[in-house]
Formats: sequence, C-alpha cells, structure tokens
Amino acid sequence: MRARPWSDVPRSALLVLAAALALQLAWPGGRARPAPAPAPIRPPPSGALLRVASLGEPVALAKGLMLYLQGAEGPASLNQVDYGALRDWLGALLDLDPRGQYPLLAASEIYAAASDPARTRLMLDFVYQRFADDPDRRWPWLAHAALVARHRLHDLPLARRYAQAIRTRTTPGRVPAWAAQLEIFILEDMNEADSARALIGAMLASGQVRDPNELAFLARRLQQLSAPPRRPAD
Repeated sequence: MRARPWSDVPRSALLVLAAALALQLAWPGGRARPAPAPAPIRPPPSGALLRVASLGEPVALAKGLMLYLQGAEGPASLNQVDYGALRDWLGALLDLDPRGQYPLLAASEIYAAASDPARTRLMLDFVYQRFADDPDRRWPWLAHAALVARHRLHDLPLARRYAQAIRTRTTPGRVPAWAAQLEIFILEDMNEADSARALIGAMLASGQVRDPNELAFLARRLQQLSAPPRRPAD
C-alpha cells in the first residue's frame, strides 16, 4: 500500500506528535509503570527547537506542554519538584505564548504554595521578572505574589517591592485602584505611616489619579494617617 504524504496528516495530529517529541527531551522514560517518585524534570529544549516543534502553532504547543508539565508531577509533593527546571519550563512556555497567562498563574497560585519558603520565593521572583515584559497585562499575578509575600512569607519589604512595581510600571488607569494602592497598605503594615502619607501625597499631586472615588478615598486615607493618635480613656 502506498504511504500517504505528510500533507494528508491533520495538523492537530502533527502538533500532538511535536509536543510528544519535545517532552521526550525533557522527561526520561515512559509513563507505563508507576514510579515511587516523579521523574526528574530536565531543563527545557532551546527556544529555537520548541519553535520548530510547534509547526507554526506556538500557542497550541505552549498550552499542551503546560498541561503535560502539571501532569508530569504526578501525586508528588511540590517540595519534591525541581523548581529550577520548573521555572525554566514556565519561562520557555511564556516565550512561546507571550500573551498567555497560565504559566504566571501557575507560578503565583499553584507552585508558590510549596511549604518550602525558598521554592515559594523562586516562583515569586519568576513572576516579578516576567511581569516587567508586559506590566499592563501581567499585574494580577504580581499582585497575588505581593499578597503571598505579605501573608505567607511575612516578608513585608518583598511585598512592598512587588506592590511598588505595580504602581510605578503600569500605565495609569490600566489597573484597579486596590492594586495601585496596595503599596500604601503594606507600608501601614510596616508601621511606615510617614512613608504612606508621603506616597499618598505624591499620588494626589501627580495628577495621574483622576477617578473621583479614588481621589476621595486617598484624601480620606491621608486625613486618617495624619490625625493624631487617640489617647486611651482614663
């Protein structure tokens, strides 16, 4: 029987094949036998190789590889996953699909939930670094990273660093008020009332805040921070 030409093969089937070939470079062995521990995650192939493997459909390949990346962990604890290789894979998938949000969501909400603070910090730093590539679209994941740093790591300076990046690197009006003002609340948590007052004053004076409700909120907050503390009743 004469072999069918490659042009007759559906494009979806070629993409599945390409994803499988790319993943063979990352995970040794098959998945037929259950293993007591997850297979180690190898570093991802080069960006050039992934683009070739995508067959002109980088977004589809990125989505497929992201699903496989999560499935490859199996039931293992997050503390057993090689977070260095995981970070490199998330970055590679983000390069394949720059408008995709899932690698950043996974880093900030799924992988940052590891009980090991060092692993959590690695994921938060990844979100912070990649936020800079597209601040107006990627701010939600850095805002979540700031909350993780604030409430889970109890690292207020780190939380402020992330919140400050949202305030200073995004286009005014492109993020909601709560995200733009997150730094103020973190400064209050740090007992930095003077810094919080200075920041609110700068935001009001800059003219970048134009929403009447937001302006009224900032004015009230500035008044509250400027009021002398109440003396305890005798």
